[in-house]
Amino acid sequence: MARNLDAKCRKCRREGEKLFLKAEKCFTEKCAVERRAYAPGQHGQKKNSRQSEYGGQLREKQKLRRIYGVLEGQFRLTYKRAEKARGITGESLLQILESRLDNVAYRMGFGGSRAEARQTVRHNGVLVNGKRVNIPSFTVKPGDVVEVAEGSKGQLRLKSSLAAAEQRGFPEWIEVDAKAFKGTFKAVPQRSELPATINEHLVVELYSK
Repeated sequence: MARNLDAKCRKCRREGEKLFLKAEKCFTEKCAVERRAYAPGQHGQKKNSRQSEYGGQLREKQKLRRIYGVLEGQFRLTYKRAEKARGITGESLLQILESRLDNVAYRMGFGGSRAEARQTVRHNGVLVNGKRVNIPSFTVKPGDVVEVAEGSKGQLRLKSSLAAAEQRGFPEWIEVDAKAFKGTFKAVPQRSELPATINEHLVVELYSK
């Protein structure tokens, strides 16, 4: 199974912002972006404000891929789905990414990061409507109930991430019963409910060429 093994903190530094790839570390002073707010590599500290239009579009696409942990081929397929969907392509793209099982599990606190949530899914640790689903890209639909399998509820890391997520607060489009390790995907999020730091229009422009 293909995986992206690049150092997570380097990805955040390359994009110049927190992508929240390292669980609780991203919320502490140990965050690499907090300590070194410049791109990695020997030329990272050189100031170069000039960037082509294509370069900006490419960077935004890479950032979006890294946030959701999607490989290039998967991302292209996801974009094609968004093109065929009703409504605005960019918004549909974000909604499809947010509806992935690994992302929903992360939003519910079943992992400190999307990578941790993805691992829980792959290891048969998540149920959807009472059935085991180990496919991270599985599309969760409004009304679906996502819960942690009984055998995974005792994991200390999962308990810790769920407690941290509960303390920070859950998104409006999901409802979580932390004591039962269970949540409901109430609705597909609207664009206004998603991070304003994402510029999906640049991604659409890139793929429209």
